[in-house]
Amino acid sequence: MAAHIRRRLRKGATTTAVAAAAVAALAASQAPAATLADGPAGSGDPKAAGEDTASADTDGAATGNSPYYTDLPPLVTPDKPGSSSNLPAAGSAEAGIPASILAAYQQAERTVTTTDPTCRLPWQLLAAIGKVESGQARGGRVDANGTASPRILGPALNGQGFALIKDTDGGAYDGDAVHDRAVGPMQFIPSTWASWGQDANGDGRKDPNNIYDASLAAGRYLCANDRDLALSADLDQAVLSYNRSTEYLRTVRSWFSYYQRGTHEIPDGTGTLPTSPSTPTPSVTPSPKPSPSDPGGKPGPGPSKPGGGGSTSPTPKPPTPKPPTPKPTPPAETFGSLENAGTGPLRATAGQAFDERVSVRARNALGAPLAKVPVTFTVTGRTGTLFAGGKKSVTVRTGPDGTATAPELQAGEKAGEFTVTAVAGTGRPRTLTYAATVTARQADAIARTDEKALVAAPGQKFADSVTVKATYKGAVAGGVAVTATMVKDRLGIIDNDKGPYFKDTDGKPVRTLTTLTTDAGGQLRLPEIFADDNEGTYLLRLTTAGGASVVVELTVKAPEETAPEKTATPEPTKTPKAVKP
Repeated sequence: MAAHIRRRLRKGATTTAVAAAAVAALAASQAPAATLADGPAGSGDPKAAGEDTASADTDGAATGNSPYYTDLPPLVTPDKPGSSSNLPAAGSAEAGIPASILAAYQQAERTVTTTDPTCRLPWQLLAAIGKVESGQARGGRVDANGTASPRILGPALNGQGFALIKDTDGGAYDGDAVHDRAVGPMQFIPSTWASWGQDANGDGRKDPNNIYDASLAAGRYLCANDRDLALSADLDQAVLSYNRSTEYLRTVRSWFSYYQRGTHEIPDGTGTLPTSPSTPTPSVTPSPKPSPSDPGGKPGPGPSKPGGGGSTSPTPKPPTPKPPTPKPTPPAETFGSLENAGTGPLRATAGQAFDERVSVRARNALGAPLAKVPVTFTVTGRTGTLFAGGKKSVTVRTGPDGTATAPELQAGEKAGEFTVTAVAGTGRPRTLTYAATVTARQADAIARTDEKALVAAPGQKFADSVTVKATYKGAVAGGVAVTATMVKDRLGIIDNDKGPYFKDTDGKPVRTLTTLTTDAGGQLRLPEIFADDNEGTYLLRLTTAGGASVVVELTVKAPEETAPEKTATPEPTKTPKAVKP
């Protein structure tokens, strides 16, 4: 774009002839007349701040620094003198906003809040710009669809008192195939509309003369470059990107503050058209420009002091160059929002991989998918869960469909909850947080590995150990937590405080163990079991994570007494009788 125009508000009264000529020019062009140049703060002399309009820079301004209305809001609010709040439900047309215009501003605020909530766009800012740019679409003269009729066009930006911007749209929007003109209620130049145009009323067209389309486009433009319009500095920068004039900023700020205190709805077509347009400044020797980031500006060195013998003031030092205000990034490249791309519940058993992967989608300021956005995924928690490759944090760029999917999650060995956080964007990053759960390893079956009877004498330990094996869906279930409890019933409802017991690390009797875990082969060999002095049959219940259980019988009884064996008395040896011959 071509030349930057510095403007200032008209100071003091104008003659009737000048005012009449300005209004006539406005009516002829269907848009505000040309703008005044910014002068030093408090200066009433247009020459004190004039500059060569042919060499000024308008690059990045939504309106091409086209003319605007300089009328200021009333000094007091419409309810009673001196009041600054509690505006009435009805009042003067000057304080009111036509119904369709107000609806468009408020709809734009709601839409932007959905796609870019961190911008915090207030509809009152759109109302202030709409007031200054077109007098609220010439007092609300729009049709039932919100389209200005007749259309609103600014003067040709031909370098004659304005910026020089040659035609960029073949006259499609502004009807001028030679030079561009600002178009519509929010006064977009065609080249800016080509990047930021919206279809907010759903008619399939992006029409700068439609108040709904133009308001949403203005809202997205003001939010560009990650601005937070609740911050004064960001709001000033946004307004200056719309029209690079500190007086324009002051005028918009005045109406913004006025509408924030309250307003009311009036019928379409009944609004008051402003009467004080800005006008171009004659071409004179330029003075140092205030930076757009410092709207107040400071006056340059003045003329020689009176009575100084005709001496002139010292040669002013050239101003220190200041970086230009960055161009707003077109909405197709502007990061708007980050959303869940269909990630389901994140649950896995300890040591296993998660079936679900975290996926997000980035959208631009228009709500369309945005590619090549870096998204950083981070695991936070104490379960030991990591991304594939053993990483707690990974960065993935979004694809053509705007989605980025994190690598597979591998659950740690500790059961519990953790979070996965996705962060994208700079300046005001967007964040999504997903809750995830690691459950303990499970078994759906557990059984003894042998069928030996387990018997011990009172006060003795059981000679044979108890060994069990856990499985899950027929496969070995290693690392499964097992609880062993001495119980009185097979359901394990009532614990037993008598009979067999284990020993803790201090050698004291305990009848429940909760720190047992199956080995890699799914087997568990219980610690030694001891019998107290109570004889009888007792039950030991083993329960796995997952609910599988087995009941083992333990018998305590004294060994049976065995009677001593009787020794047989040998029969006496008989002497054989003599046989008589």
